[in-house]
Amino acid sequence: MMRRQIRFRIVLAAVAAAALCRLPAAAQSAASPSNAEAKVARRDGSHDFDPLVGTWKYHLKRLLNPLTGSTKWVELDGTGVCVKVWESGANLDKFTMDGSSGHLEGLTLRLYRPESHQWTLYWANRKDGVLVEPQIGEFKDGRGEFYAQDTLNGKSILIRFVWTNMAMVPHFEQAFSQDGGKTWEVNWITDQTRIADAPAAAR
Repeated sequence: MMRRQIRFRIVLAAVAAAALCRLPAAAQSAASPSNAEAKVARRDGSHDFDPLVGTWKYHLKRLLNPLTGSTKWVELDGTGVCVKVWESGANLDKFTMDGSSGHLEGLTLRLYRPESHQWTLYWANRKDGVLVEPQIGEFKDGRGEFYAQDTLNGKSILIRFVWTNMAMVPHFEQAFSQDGGKTWEVNWITDQTRIADAPAAAR
């Protein structure tokens, strides 16, 4: 009886050891779909901003004195153009607008990072000629979100850019947060309408 128990324990131990040996292969097999999904998720976004290439009419609504409780908005209208810098992964746009609050000229340089599959957006206003802290982010399901940290009135804030409706009437919003992203106040809204290219005979 004792010998049978010993033999049974030896067989049981052998079965357990064999199962343990198979575990890494099974785990690797189970992880394969996730790896495949991750590769699919990391798509090439280098053409995300291609729909902006061309000439546009701009309509801007801008909140004065953001994060102060202000509810006073001003509106500006103007035109701008976006051009490719390289075949893909970089473009530059600039615009000029005027309204009751004055004159505004700005430009944005956008660069795509293939390794991270993210865009870096650099904004500058002609009034001060300074490139502000770049916004970094990406598009998911047709919505582009880009974030940066900066200061406003001596306080640290988060800045969010959001791009939507790229293929039709591109819509852009800028928002600030002073509570780490828990709440956001939109302070800049832009809608763009494409200006048709001039007929070849008119050029």
